[in-house]
Amino acid sequence: MKREPDRMVLFTDAVVAIAITLLVLPLVEIISEPGAGHPSELVSHHWPQIFSFLLSFAVIAQLWMAHHRTFENIREYTPPLMLLNMAWVLTIVVLPFPTGLVGEYGSDMFTQFFYVGTILASSALLSAMTLLVHRDNLTRRVVIAAVTPPALLLIALALAPLINYWGLLLMLLQPVTSRLIAPRDLELQRSERAGRI
Repeated sequence: MKREPDRMVLFTDAVVAIAITLLVLPLVEIISEPGAGHPSELVSHHWPQIFSFLLSFAVIAQLWMAHHRTFENIREYTPPLMLLNMAWVLTIVVLPFPTGLVGEYGSDMFTQFFYVGTILASSALLSAMTLLVHRDNLTRRVVIAAVTPPALLLIALALAPLINYWGLLLMLLQPVTSRLIAPRDLELQRSERAGRI
């Protein structure tokens, strides 16, 4: 029996949408605090919470786009893929909790490791799904694209005691790293796309 991936993808998208929406709820509660004061004071006083919201919004959006790319060509799913996907969904659902901790205890070492570690787990699960999806046609480019994000996050986690959350900016290097390490595969992919048009 063929297992269409649509239900799993729609469920995953809905959970991601809910998780990304939950990120803003602590900010909404700030407005109703007694003696909240002028809006500019409110924003400046709660800047750490606003920063953690914006950071996690960008992180979840990035993870969701990577998930979307992984699933865009899937025709059917397998039990291992479904299990990995549910574990990935768990990391997304959990992320608002360490986000709240970042807003309250930003420079605390446990908070940094918990936050970056949750993102690392999510990225590693995405890598595992990517490798599973492409197992029959595993190219160097696919492997590099799959392992680069968790490797960069592992470096960010190691650097957290020194540079806090700025290590997450390493994620911006992922496309550059893929191009440098596997340029021939990217050129081949571009020429295949041009041939299809």
